[in-house]
Parts: sequence; C-alpha cells; structure tokens
Amino acid sequence: MSNDIDEIIANGGIYFGRGGTRPDPNADKVKTKAKKKKYITGAHGSGSAKQKAKYREQRANRHKK
Repeated sequence: MSNDIDEIIANGGIYFGRGGTRPDPNADKVKTKAKKKKYITGAHGSGSAKQKAKYREQRANRHKK
C-alpha cells in the first residue's frame, strides 16, 4: 500500500477530470438574435424589426429590374 501512495505522489497526484474530449458547445450556434431568420424577416412581432425588414427588402431590391 505504501508503494501505491509513493507512486501517486511521484506522478503528480490523481486527476479527477473528464476523460476524452468534449464537443465545442458553440460550434453551430447563432451568436446574436440579429442573425436569426425571424429577426431578419420581422416575423417575431416587433414593430421595429418589421420596419428594419422592410428597409432590408427595399435595399436588396434597389438595383433589380
């Protein structure tokens, strides 16, 4: 038993962390609400978002004939 304790101390102690690698939780997430489709199209009900969506649509169609 004494050899086990000496071996643990010599190797830097016991590590109780997680094994393996964890996937990145932010890999496929949209970071801001402004990039979500509902906010871009004004579909979530906010009047200002609907107005912004109207302006975006006008700007997108400005040079189309």
